[in-house]
Amino acid sequence: MPTDIEISRAAAVRPIQQVADRAGIPADAVEPYGRHKAKIDVAALGSGDAQGKLILVTAINPTPAGEGKTTTSVGLADALALIGKRTMLCLREPSLGPCFGTKGGAAGGGYAQVVPMEDINLHFTGDFHAITSAHNLLAAMIDNHIHWGNALDIDVRRIVWRRVLDMNDRALRDIAQSLGGAANGFPRESGFDITVASEVMAILCLAEDLADLESRLGRVVIGYTRDRRPVTARDLKADGAMAVLLAQAIKPNLVQTLEGNPALVHGGPFANIAHGCNSVIATRTGLRLADYVVTEAGFGADLGAEKFLDIKCRQAGLRPAAVVIVATVRALKMNGGVAKPDLGREDVAAVTRGGVNLVRHIENIRQFGVPAVVAINRFPTDTDIELAAVAEIAASHGSEAVVCTHWADGGAGATALADRVVAIADGTTQFAPLYDDALPLFDKIATVATRIYRAEAAVADPAVHAQLARWEAAGHGHLPVCMAKTQYSFSTDPAALGAPTGHIVPVREVRLCAGAGFVVAICGEIMTMPGLPRVPAAEAIRFDDRGRIEGLF
Repeated sequence: MPTDIEISRAAAVRPIQQVADRAGIPADAVEPYGRHKAKIDVAALGSGDAQGKLILVTAINPTPAGEGKTTTSVGLADALALIGKRTMLCLREPSLGPCFGTKGGAAGGGYAQVVPMEDINLHFTGDFHAITSAHNLLAAMIDNHIHWGNALDIDVRRIVWRRVLDMNDRALRDIAQSLGGAANGFPRESGFDITVASEVMAILCLAEDLADLESRLGRVVIGYTRDRRPVTARDLKADGAMAVLLAQAIKPNLVQTLEGNPALVHGGPFANIAHGCNSVIATRTGLRLADYVVTEAGFGADLGAEKFLDIKCRQAGLRPAAVVIVATVRALKMNGGVAKPDLGREDVAAVTRGGVNLVRHIENIRQFGVPAVVAINRFPTDTDIELAAVAEIAASHGSEAVVCTHWADGGAGATALADRVVAIADGTTQFAPLYDDALPLFDKIATVATRIYRAEAAVADPAVHAQLARWEAAGHGHLPVCMAKTQYSFSTDPAALGAPTGHIVPVREVRLCAGAGFVVAICGEIMTMPGLPRVPAAEAIRFDDRGRIEGLF
């Protein structure tokens, strides 16, 4: 079997206008970025209602064994097209952090990929650079305002706007800035987050259009005065310039699958530290153009799916028609206590033990009133009896498991899944978010912790409760919450696999994202600036003797 990169290079990639034609996008709405990718001017599409059905692809908690959520999203979109359905795939853009860190790229794998893979995984169309620049422009304007007299009376001890960089760099988590004398401003402590955790990223992904984007940017709270009055980006007159920097980035990016089907790849927050979904603009565009739209949310359903349903769908008025939960036999065995080197051996008992993780996700999705089907992303080492065990686990909890071979066979390997998804999506749903807008902020945090993570309780210091109370008094109490938590476990302990119960979710910090429209609760030891592993993926990335990139997948 050829490698992912070999498959990608061998693909017959269509000119982007042919892909646009297939999607029903007129030529005057297509802004090419080379031969195989383009920006879409949504305004040039004209008016029209969203008619398509929205399919969310999520997964069990990620493990080193691999799940293949993006790969399954691509395979399902290709399979829907094969069975004659007009389909649009809507994915997130990869971040450079994991590309050069541990996870690698995010363009799918095997015969279920989006291309051009190298472009998508690297600088693509420059969206992340624009977001980084807009975010850091605001940071520069804050310090500049203080340097030139501080007319807004910003308390330098209460500045909450950090800088960002699209790279894993633990050395930048906490910094001392503006050292070197009076000419360099007023020294203070600050730090960096990764770009995908930026509120600007969330705003771009949740904004309805350019006007809404600028309005949301203006509402960003950058800090407080000495008497704790909020100071916004609009107060600093930064919102207009930030929006100008994002004028191209807000346009969705059109690429294609290996089978030539259209894909909108746009936006890219992580679901462990942000809301984890692609842009509302891309999703709505897909729903206008296609009968079925396949999208994904980051990491496991406890993070990405919960935020998709409680934040994105709530804000954008979206109603998902079906949810696909991706699982692998290998990952379930790891949840059942099998070490990674031993995953190739048949172990039905371990599959059954680890199946509690899948069951928890099925039960959680059911709480939102949306039907779910399990996609078993088959690996060559899986045995029939192990696959049957997964199907039995799903069936015993009111769902159905469908074996898929899209990695090896492309869309043809997921047509059974596509048939089942269509049958579910064409039915009726009773979708509703997990909690009401009127619920107090900490009660929303506790609701997610107890009903989704199955914790005994969420706890926080009095200072956190006091901060939430101040935000509620300022009119932010209706906002949803965005839980920042390890992706590897339902708990805040990444080593607690399976389906732990009775644990405590400690909330160590909360952040107001008034422009994005949610409150972030940072739980346990999760970091908003990741670090590189002992052996970064970057060490294997280089040009080969033919000038082609290798090691990037």
